[in-house]
Amino acid sequence: MIIKTNIDTDLEINNLTDLVKLKPIMENTNLKINMSQIARELEVDPRTVKKYIDGYERPTTRKKASKIDDYYDLIAELLSDESIQIFYYKRVLWQYLVDNHKLDCAQSSFRRYITQRKEFDSYFNKKKNKHKKDTSVRFETKAGQQAQLDWKEDMTFTLASGEEIKINIFALLLSHSRFRYYRLTLSKSQEILLALLNDAFEAFDGVPNEIVTDNMKTVMDEARTKFRPGKVNNRFQQFADDFGFSVKPCIAGRPKTKGKVESPMKILDEILAYNGQITYEELHHLVERINKRLNTTLHPTTGKIPVLHFKKEKDFLNKLPQVQIRNQYTINTNTVTVNPQSLIHHKSCQYSVPPKYIGKKLKLQIHDNKLHVYYNTELVTIHNLKRQKFNYHYEHYVEIASQTLDRSPSQIEDMAKENLKIIGELYTNG
Repeated sequence: MIIKTNIDTDLEINNLTDLVKLKPIMENTNLKINMSQIARELEVDPRTVKKYIDGYERPTTRKKASKIDDYYDLIAELLSDESIQIFYYKRVLWQYLVDNHKLDCAQSSFRRYITQRKEFDSYFNKKKNKHKKDTSVRFETKAGQQAQLDWKEDMTFTLASGEEIKINIFALLLSHSRFRYYRLTLSKSQEILLALLNDAFEAFDGVPNEIVTDNMKTVMDEARTKFRPGKVNNRFQQFADDFGFSVKPCIAGRPKTKGKVESPMKILDEILAYNGQITYEELHHLVERINKRLNTTLHPTTGKIPVLHFKKEKDFLNKLPQVQIRNQYTINTNTVTVNPQSLIHHKSCQYSVPPKYIGKKLKLQIHDNKLHVYYNTELVTIHNLKRQKFNYHYEHYVEIASQTLDRSPSQIEDMAKENLKIIGELYTNG
């Protein structure tokens, strides 16, 4: 590749290392560089071109190649200033590459690889200021005694569509076994909080003796301080009485009182690694996968696997109240049958589900202005509530059409886009 300059000599660029030749010329002349064109010629990202023009030199002193080297350019892109994905910890980056790019190495090896490269390690050093570690006194509780409640709240997340939303993640953790229950929601209202606590207790199949919480407004009318006991609001106190647990608010400004749930909440920073990459429905599934992974992974403090430890703690939990009492706190649930068109009815509208559920009974819940569809406890799909008579997710329509029509995948995808456009125009309720 020959680059024309304003001086007598044309530059020949054959590889990335030749790009540094452009720096002095660009500084001393009016030479303008088309970095996108160079990137296409060299088959790299435009950001990589800029980096090498600015003088970057890839390390050459390593004694032997690492298989992580194959991911070097990808890591550089993920950690670049232009990336909207966020990785607060090296562990999160490692997990992201394992889950999405088939990285096969130990976490310790990956952390060491990143630490040895200043260009990568500096990224995480900047993030440390936002996640400082505090010291605290460790304490343990007996089985069935306590659960700790918290929210990972008001996180800004960019969906694959480019839409920015504020998300919250509810967390309830049994202090003895470290078994936890995470759920994603857009709201932190008291109705949602009580419904999620009810769901968590049903998942535990029991209720602990006490819940440790901070002074959130949905629980406390008056915060507990060093000098005042605080006041639990009437609605939450009634819920606690119905389920048979006592409320233990932390002293304001001392969140480490519920440190067992505070520390694992950092794990949920992992979802920011998917900023701009997934849909809202996929985000729900991601939180559920993280929840399952943590419950089935050896806990670093107890040295036990939470889900196995929980089986023993379960016997010490108090019994759930009667169904009639629990139903007062659940979000209204309706049961529907999936029709042969792989659609379910809600009011005067129909919404799509994957065709494997045709003929099966699903449960519908409405909250956060969205329709949540479940098969038993499995989240099937989420739809925005609309006034449109027929509401399809693109992937559902493609799957339905693939099972119905004898056409190539590309033909079906083109047909789906066209038909969904027509459906949207024809079947919108006035």
